[in-house]
Amino acid sequence: MRDNTGMVNLARRTLLARSAALAAVTSFGSARVAFAAAPATARERRLLVLVELKGGNDGFNTLVPYADAAYAALRPRIAIARDAVVQLSDAVGLHPSLAPLLPAWREGTLAVLQGVGYPAPNLSHFRSIEIWDTASRSDEFLSDGWLARAFAAAPRPATFAADGVVVGSNELGPLAGTKLRAIALADTESFQRRARLAKPAAATGNRALAHIRRVEADVREAAARLSVQREFAAAFPSGGFGNAVRTACEVIANPSGVGVVRLTLDGFDTHANQAGTQARLLAELAQGLVALEAALKELGRWDDTLVLTYAEFGRRPKENQTGGTDHGTASVHFALGGTVRGGLYGAMPDLSRLDDDGNVAHTLDFRSVYATVLQRWWDIGARDVLGGRFEEIALVRA
Repeated sequence: MRDNTGMVNLARRTLLARSAALAAVTSFGSARVAFAAAPATARERRLLVLVELKGGNDGFNTLVPYADAAYAALRPRIAIARDAVVQLSDAVGLHPSLAPLLPAWREGTLAVLQGVGYPAPNLSHFRSIEIWDTASRSDEFLSDGWLARAFAAAPRPATFAADGVVVGSNELGPLAGTKLRAIALADTESFQRRARLAKPAAATGNRALAHIRRVEADVREAAARLSVQREFAAAFPSGGFGNAVRTACEVIANPSGVGVVRLTLDGFDTHANQAGTQARLLAELAQGLVALEAALKELGRWDDTLVLTYAEFGRRPKENQTGGTDHGTASVHFALGGTVRGGLYGAMPDLSRLDDDGNVAHTLDFRSVYATVLQRWWDIGARDVLGGRFEEIALVRA
C-alpha cells in the first residue's frame, strides 16, 4: 500500500504557512466577501472609530477631580496640581497633556464619560478586556464580540471593503466573530504586500487547502478595495500611534467604506513611575485625536463618524509606593464627532466610599455606551445584541 505520509505532511506545512501569512491580515471566517450593487444608507454609512487605551488608563489623572480634597490626600506624589489642570468645570479638569482637546470641548464635539465600568469588576487584564469586547456580564463568557453580534443582526453593506479594520494589533477584540469580515493590519502598505502573496492556485481535492485559497481570494479582493491613493493636508504626529491614525484615515478615505476602525495605544499599565509615562501617552492620544479630526473633516466624514475610547479598567484611587497606581475599576472615556453632544456624562465616582480593595463603584455602565452606539448611532436593536436593556445616553444627535 502506498505511503502518503510525506504528501500529507507537505500539505499540512503548506496550509500552516499560508494560514500564518494570512492570520495577521484577515479574519473572514466562513463568510465570503461578496459585493452587491445596493448603496449604503446614511445610517449604515456612519463610522465608528474605537481607540483602545491598552493596559488600563488612570481615569483620576485623566479627568482630575481637583476640587475634591480626597483626591490630593490619596495621591500626595502623583496628583495633578490644581493650577496645571485644564479646567472643564468648577470640579473637574483634564490632564495638561490633553490640552489639545480643549477646542473640541469648546465647540461642543467632545463628550467626557465619567465613572465608566460594570458590576462585579474583574481586575485581570485578559478577562476584563474580554468582558468589554464581548459586552458580557462579569460571570458570563461569550465567544463573539459585541460588534460581531451587532453586524450579524444588521449586516453592513456588502459594498464595504470590510465590516471592520483593526490597525496596529492582531487582536480583533469586539470584531471577533465567525462570520464577520474583519481585517487586522499594521499599515495599509504592509497589508497590500502580504495580500500579493495570496495568488490564485489550481483546483485541489484537499478541502483544507481549498478553504485557505477561498480566504486568499477574499484577501486579494479586500486589499484591492483598501488601496491607498490619498494624500492628506492634515498633519499626523510622528510615532506609532500617529502612524496608526494615518493608516486609519487612509482606510476611511477609500470610497468602498468600512463599518468600524479600531486603533490601539498601548502602555497604560502604570504600576510604577506613572507621571511621566501617562503624560507622554495622553499627549500622543490628544495629538492623534486632533489629527484624526482634521483628516475626517478633510474627507467630509467628521459628521458621520463617532470616536470612542475604551480600556479594560481604570486605576486605583490611592497611589502605590512606586509612584504608580494598581489595577482599578471605573475610569473616564471620551467621545468625539461632529454630531456628538459635548459635555460631561455620568458622575465622578465618590472617593470617600472605597471598597475593601480600595476601589470605587462605577457610575456609568459601559453597556449603556454600547447601547447608545447601537441604537442611536446605527439604529440597531441593542437589547438583543447586549442581552438586556441598558439606559442610553443622549450622546449623539439623531
